[in-house]
Amino acid sequence: MAESEWTIARADPEDAEDILRFLNRVGGESDNLLFGADEMRLTVEQEREWIRSQGSLPHSVTLTAKRNGEIVAIGSLAGSNRERIAHRAEISLVVSRDCWGQGIGRSMMEALIRFGRENAIEAIDLKVRSDNRRAIRLYESLGFKACGTYERFFKIAGGYYDALLMNLSL
Repeated sequence: MAESEWTIARADPEDAEDILRFLNRVGGESDNLLFGADEMRLTVEQEREWIRSQGSLPHSVTLTAKRNGEIVAIGSLAGSNRERIAHRAEISLVVSRDCWGQGIGRSMMEALIRFGRENAIEAIDLKVRSDNRRAIRLYESLGFKACGTYERFFKIAGGYYDALLMNLSL
């Protein structure tokens, strides 16, 4: 799929219902996420407020990727206003399984990294399930480096899975 077939833009509070629907659906598509199917239990108004709050923070942004008006990916860069860590942010990405391998995830990550550079972020961190090779390859291709392992980070169906901690210096 060519990049021109989807659009990436800041999340809008009016997207809240669609975002919750998307997250609750994709939570059941993969065990690589921090949540499962139907685990996003925020109300639409709570989600709208969260989107508004992200928009008011200078080092944070939430982006959506839409194809034919439907959300197919969500990414966020969450910074802090605390002086000692204001130069850092944590990145997260969720892509609908039917869009894996089409470049949407890479485009979202590049847009989030660009936002970080433009907004005085010096380092970006992420956590990824340590056996999620596809995601790890993407992050490494963008310059992220492994910096540690968080043992037993995920507990899924009674089994434990480690998370790889990764960092990108800008």
